[in-house]
Amino acid sequence: MSTELRPSLEKLLDRLDHVQTQQLLQELVAEHPELMAEIERHLSLITTPAPSKERAKPLRRNTVEPAPYRQQVRQILRNAVRYWEDGYDDDFIAEELLDLVQTAVDFCERGDGNNALVILEAITSACVDNWEDVADYGADNEEIAQELNDAWCEAILTTELTPEEKVDIQANLETWQDEWEADFGQPLEALRQGWDYPPLVQVLQGHITSEGAWEGEAPDYADDLALIRLKILEREERYQEYLYLAQAEGQTKQYLTMLGRLGRVEEATNAAQTQMTSMEEAFALAKTLREQGALQQAVHIAQSGLQLPGNCQYDFGSWTSDLAVELGDKQAALSPTKVAFQALPSFADYQKIKDLAGENWESVKTELLQIVRTYGGWGTQEAKVDIFLHEGLIDDAIAIVTELSSYYSTVIYRVMDAAIPHNPDWVIANARRRAESIMDAGKAEYYHHAVDWIKKVRAAYLQSQRKADWSEYRAKLVQTHARKRKLMELFKQRGME
Repeated sequence: MSTELRPSLEKLLDRLDHVQTQQLLQELVAEHPELMAEIERHLSLITTPAPSKERAKPLRRNTVEPAPYRQQVRQILRNAVRYWEDGYDDDFIAEELLDLVQTAVDFCERGDGNNALVILEAITSACVDNWEDVADYGADNEEIAQELNDAWCEAILTTELTPEEKVDIQANLETWQDEWEADFGQPLEALRQGWDYPPLVQVLQGHITSEGAWEGEAPDYADDLALIRLKILEREERYQEYLYLAQAEGQTKQYLTMLGRLGRVEEATNAAQTQMTSMEEAFALAKTLREQGALQQAVHIAQSGLQLPGNCQYDFGSWTSDLAVELGDKQAALSPTKVAFQALPSFADYQKIKDLAGENWESVKTELLQIVRTYGGWGTQEAKVDIFLHEGLIDDAIAIVTELSSYYSTVIYRVMDAAIPHNPDWVIANARRRAESIMDAGKAEYYHHAVDWIKKVRAAYLQSQRKADWSEYRAKLVQTHARKRKLMELFKQRGME
């Protein structure tokens, strides 16, 4: 029987002329009034021209209406209250509000900080005015306040503001800060400094000191503010100033990768030798060098970086190994693959290491098996079983699954099948325990699982030449559960004779 495919939205709209399209939108909004705010928001993005890449000039005419954004915030908070009153626990406020904040960030990325400020004022004021409704249900404003902090900073630093505009923004931020119990110190500092803050000006001119871009001790949000400035400098293609600021503020990853992206490969690799301190910095630089076609330099940086502290061992090790294999250097691929395996054991990497190790496999295998036995991370049961069964280490596989939840039945079945010739008594005891817990509880909807476990019991008895013991056990089950018709019927259907 064939299935008729639904035409795409594009093809459906192609059937309509301009008037019919307008009529369709009007009818949809009439049926779903909440679409109006979304339409206005998207129209603002579509119809607002993107400024040039030069420093943004203040736009004296706003093209964005703030009302739809205020309305959307109110609606998000009302929906949350309704949702909680219906007995649900999930908190989707932050996720939906962050989507709105992203609209302002999108304007910033087009160089239009003025309209971004309009949107942020609408969102922030609506949050402050209506937050009491959700605060009674335990809603926390920390996550959304931090995102607003960053967005306000970017909008402020993207637009050249008049003194009067700065005063207005400062007054608003300070008021909201008090009323909402939020910390807007970061955008207030960005507003105070702008791009004319003397220590910052010195840094952007290449005069770098141990204090970086600050007078005295830097605040806790110094890194966040530096990253926002770097984002703007990159957008405006002010690359040398970007490098100066990254270097001054200790943003090593940004500094090294920008050198690489600018094609200054030798300078980047030389700087990495003294400035690179984390695996994440090395990974970012290595990927940048690869994109630049500097493959040997990328491998060298990666090999050095894998010795540094960090939290990306698996991804970085796998990436480095793949690059070394691409260059035809199996020896260079072995060590990073082992790093990846140690971070997250997998059967695929186990086999890959065997291929790379060649004649040294036996000694390497001993090391890998020790890693597998001692690895305590979650979610690797199947990988461990795959490796142990591949090597015929049945007892090790049994140790993995003995107390494993029956949720992992597929993995447990595989171990039981392999263990029947080796340790049938374990199979019988473990499978009986799992089956009897279901049958004794009278969980009829799970009887088919109980019978699956009983099949393993039967196989272990029969293959170990204990047919009489199986018959005795089966008779006992039938006597105990004779009234459970569904279970007895499954016994017959599954050949439990």
